[in-house]
Amino acid sequence: MTEKDLERRLVRRVEALGGRAYKFVSPGNAGVPDRLVCLPGGLAVFVELKRPGESPRPLQQSQIERLRRLGFTVGVVSDLSGLEAFFRACIDLGAGRL
Repeated sequence: MTEKDLERRLVRRVEALGGRAYKFVSPGNAGVPDRLVCLPGGLAVFVELKRPGESPRPLQQSQIERLRRLGFTVGVVSDLSGLEAFFRACIDLGAGRL
């Protein structure tokens, strides 16, 4: 499964939940996560998608940690089981909101 396949599955699943998975680009801030997922009830989380077995590069990890220190949830997904774990975590975060 490629990173693009994971991204397509993520977008379809988010839309099926009534949310949006915006492609996140921040000029002048290289390494930001790939997607900003907005779910019903005001839940917003960032997602970095990687090829199977791959980890975020140091610059990406730095951006992920910066967002986490600000209190945001950031998921890193590199395979189908990681995608399922991401959605379980979103449901836990948004309990009663999804």
